[in-house]
Amino acid sequence: MLERLLALCLLALALPAAAAIEIKDDLGQATTLAAPPQRIVSLLPSLTETVCELGACSRLVGVDRYSNYPASVNALPKVGGIDDTNVELIASLRPDVVLVAVSSRVTDRLRALGLKVIALEPRSYRDVQRVLGVIGQVLAVPDAQRVWHHIEAGVAAAAGSVPPAARGLRVYYEVASGLYAAGTVSFMGETLARLGAGNIIPAELGPFPKINPEFVVKANPGVIMVGSRSVEGLAERPGWSRIEAVRRGRICVFKPDEGDILARPGPRMAEAAQIMARCLREKAGS
Repeated sequence: MLERLLALCLLALALPAAAAIEIKDDLGQATTLAAPPQRIVSLLPSLTETVCELGACSRLVGVDRYSNYPASVNALPKVGGIDDTNVELIASLRPDVVLVAVSSRVTDRLRALGLKVIALEPRSYRDVQRVLGVIGQVLAVPDAQRVWHHIEAGVAAAAGSVPPAARGLRVYYEVASGLYAAGTVSFMGETLARLGAGNIIPAELGPFPKINPEFVVKANPGVIMVGSRSVEGLAERPGWSRIEAVRRGRICVFKPDEGDILARPGPRMAEAAQIMARCLREKAGS
């Protein structure tokens, strides 16, 4: 018996130690993880969804207020939003790593507490693919890019469902009240382009610019996409009754759950493309 224990000890000593995980985040900060984290806090819904899509939902111990998919994350402690993140609560959850947005205001405070922090913020299709790879590396999931292939296939299928009559329709997509629009260079704008639609917001205005109502009147979009929270009074805005989309009833109003899907650059982007494609199909003949 003693000889067997000794042999096992010698074998353990001979085995190479597990390689540390080296991560460089979107802020250029390097983080070393001795092993794949088993306790994760996520402060961005798209990152929460990515962790879960890669099969590691059970490793989440806390999420931000807006993370609500999959449904299981609603049972986790909510640690606030971008303006009121509860740093003390995060620390009490003893995370091995905290996933944050680049725009997070608590990154330095979390690091000052000795917590491992990785800042990632997907803003385009290319970013989504890259972030999938990084989180796959963090979680030690070797086939993370399968999720990307699923996204690409789903977006392509959605594009194939758009009839010729809908291609080229010029779209105004209002992503938030106050006339914040989805620009050509946003991930939403990229989806519209892949579906063959136009976008009235030029690339030089950036991804999500705040625009003047008169700009939309002059651009005269053929389709308007808007969330249910922002649609009230839209048709009564000065001059908007002259817009083709308003005159012809080509306004797609997205329910809150659809709005979540559309607004998150992550695993559900194929579903987002399908929602937009359905809008274009329905409005093409009206």
